Amino acid sequence: MLNKLVIKIGSNILTDKSGNLNYKRMRLIAEDVINARDLGYEVLIVSSGAIAAGMKKLGLKEKPQEIQLKQAAAAVGQSSLMRAYERIFNRFSTKVGQILLTRSTFSERRRYLNAKNTISTLLSFKVIPIINENDTVSTEEIKFGDNDQLAALVAGLINAERLIILSDVEGLYSADPKKNPNAKMFKVVEEITSELEAMAGGSGSIVGTGGMYSKLLAAKKATSHGVKVNIVSGRKKGLITATLENKGYGTEFKPQNNKISSKKGWIAYAIKPTGSLVLDEGAIAAILKSGKSLLPSGIIKVEGYFDIGDGVSCIDINGNRIAKGIVNYSSFEINKIKGKKTSEIESTLGYKYSDEVIHRDNLAIIH
Repeated sequence: MLNKLVIKIGSNILTDKSGNLNYKRMRLIAEDVINARDLGYEVLIVSSGAIAAGMKKLGLKEKPQEIQLKQAAAAVGQSSLMRAYERIFNRFSTKVGQILLTRSTFSERRRYLNAKNTISTLLSFKVIPIINENDTVSTEEIKFGDNDQLAALVAGLINAERLIILSDVEGLYSADPKKNPNAKMFKVVEEITSELEAMAGGSGSIVGTGGMYSKLLAAKKATSHGVKVNIVSGRKKGLITATLENKGYGTEFKPQNNKISSKKGWIAYAIKPTGSLVLDEGAIAAILKSGKSLLPSGIIKVEGYFDIGDGVSCIDINGNRIAKGIVNYSSFEINKIKGKKTSEIESTLGYKYSDEVIHRDNLAIIH
C-alpha cells in the first residue's frame, strides 16, 4: 500500500505580486508532485487561491472582510483555479478532481467517512484530489479558519504518512526573519510546546489567512495523528521531492509516538463542541492519569445546550480545556444527574442509557 502525502499550497504561493495566478510556479509545483508520485506516494493537494483569483476578477485590491464578498470572490475564482490545475497537470497526463469541504463534513461522522471514501476512490483511479474549503457557502460558524487546519484534518482523515506545507518562508524561525536578520530556523521540532506556540504568533499575508502560528497548530494536529509534517519554501523549485528524500530543507515536525486513533483524532480536532462540562479535580485526574470514562459524579456544571451524541468540551473550574467527547445524555439530563453516583441515574431520570456521561472510547484528551 502506497504512503499518502498531503501538500498544502497557500494563496501567497499561488499568486504573483499583482494577485494573478502564478502559472509558472504552479507548473513547477505540479512537476514536483509528479516526481513525488514516482517516489511511491499517493498525493493530495489542499489548495487555497480561489478567493485570491476571484479578487482579481472582481477588481478587489484587498482581501474582503465581509463574508458575502468572500463567497462571491470564491465563486468567481474557484473555476479559474481548477481550470489552471487541470491544464497544468494535463501536461503530465494526470487527472485532477475537485473536492470542496465545509466544517460540517468533519463534524458529522457519516459525512466524514463519506469524504474519506471519495478521496480513496479518486486515488485508486490515480486522480490527484484538489481540496479546498467551500468558501462559496461557508459562514463563520462552519469555517475551518484557514487551509492549514484543513490540510491537517485531511492528513488525519486519510491516515497520511506526511504533510508538506508550502510557505512563503523557509520554515519555523525563532523570530520573524523578515524583521529580524538574526532569526534562526528550527530544523527539527520534537514537540510543539506552549512556548513554541507563543513564539510563533503572527498574522498572514494580504491574500492569505494563515500565519506561522496557524501552521504550527496544523502541525500539532497532524503530528498527533502520527503524521510527519514539513514546512518548506513554496517559492523554490523541487523542495517537495527534496524533502521526501530527507535532504534537510525547512522545518520538520516529528510525529508523536503515542499516536491517537482516527476516531479520537476526529473527536479532538474535527467536531465542533456545542457545550461544556465543568469537572472536579477527581474527574480530571481519572481522565488524564487513569484513562477513565467521565461519570456524572465528577461534573460540577453544565454550560450550553446539547443533545445525545453531540460533542462537548470538558473543562476545569478555571475554563482550561481538558478533553473533548461525545455525550450519552443531553444537557437537560446531565443537569439533573451531575454530582450523582451512577447508581442514582435511573432513579433520578426514570431511565438509564449508560453509566458513563462520556465513555472513554469517545473521549479525547486535549493537550
